Amino acid sequence: MSFGHIKQNVERILEEIPDDVELVAAAKTRTHEEIREAIEGGVKIIGENYVQEAMGAFAAIGRAAKWHFIGHLQKNKAKKAVEVFDIIETVSSADLAEEIDRRSRAAGKVMPVLIEINSGREPQKFGVFPEQAFELVEVIAGFSNVKLAGLMTMGPFSGDPEDARPYFVETRKIFEKIKAKGLPGVEMRYLSMGMTNSYMVAIEEGANIIRVGTKIFGERG
Repeated sequence: MSFGHIKQNVERILEEIPDDVELVAAAKTRTHEEIREAIEGGVKIIGENYVQEAMGAFAAIGRAAKWHFIGHLQKNKAKKAVEVFDIIETVSSADLAEEIDRRSRAAGKVMPVLIEINSGREPQKFGVFPEQAFELVEVIAGFSNVKLAGLMTMGPFSGDPEDARPYFVETRKIFEKIKAKGLPGVEMRYLSMGMTNSYMVAIEEGANIIRVGTKIFGERG
């Protein structure tokens, strides 16, 4: 995508979404220049899928934006992830939560995390099935250096945004149920749902974080 378009794309998206919805620029495989241009357009959060790639981008860009981890985090990458990221959006096991807690304690920080819900119950995808969410909430609530801040879901990929709606509705219901429990140390602030083709539907169903890649940066080369 030619220079200038990324900035315009960001400005267009920011104009059409409500002020209380946060835009994450999903920056997998994008260059540092592209990421910088997105920030110039008004992006305040960069989403990365791979810790190694994020470390390179972070070294170049630093704290000009916040950093969200939005991919599948392996336990052996938790130490580095804790150094770079402001939020880890994809916690889907007690083991991973425990490792993030341990690494955060060693780094002297408290890491906000979201539980990833596999709302489509797809065997090839990561995330906990909706009925397993509460169990993981209780585990995370017991840690001192990990703070549960909400939920995220991908929902099945599909051309029609409407196909994603039931999965967003279900995730929102789980979010509300967890919030209603009022567990100490659990602050349900963020509902991260929706990507390039489905973010408007996600917002209608309560998302306050959307993760957009292609509509910001264009198709990958």
